[in-house]
Amino acid sequence: MKLTWFGDDTFRIHAAGAIVVVEGEGALPGVDRAELVSGADIVVAFAGAVSGVNAEWKPRAPLRMLEVDEAMRQPEVVGLGQWALVIDADGEAPLVLAREEFAAVGRWVGQAVVVLVGEGLAERGGALLGRSAPRLIALAGTESEVDAAFDALRDRLDGTGLIALERGLAVEV
Repeated sequence: MKLTWFGDDTFRIHAAGAIVVVEGEGALPGVDRAELVSGADIVVAFAGAVSGVNAEWKPRAPLRMLEVDEAMRQPEVVGLGQWALVIDADGEAPLVLAREEFAAVGRWVGQAVVVLVGEGLAERGGALLGRSAPRLIALAGTESEVDAAFDALRDRLDGTGLIALERGLAVEV
């Protein structure tokens, strides 16, 4: 899965042969919206990704060999809170994008990639690690927020990866 953060809460995700664009409040200056969404299979607004919140959501079961055709299923986008969503794409770890605390339960969280966006990254990262240990936490925020989060979280990771996202730079997760 390839994840590109364009600033604030705007992302472009390449997963399972599909492109998902999550449009937020703002994007990297100089990025044209038409260019951002070009070729996208799914375009969602961050705040209104879904109509309801599903705290007990879990990833879809993998397709059986008899069900698989040449094209994979489109990724599924589900809300986990007012400002959190999860993208479930075949063959990929669940990807959680969260501007605030999110409701999520289940073993799947241990395999997830969680992107914490905005402010309070250290506090939200600590709360997340207190209730589950995702595979990777990615931080999308100001330099001072990211530095504070690294200082607060580095000794609590216990196997969870921790990375900082840079605006406009794609990263494989």
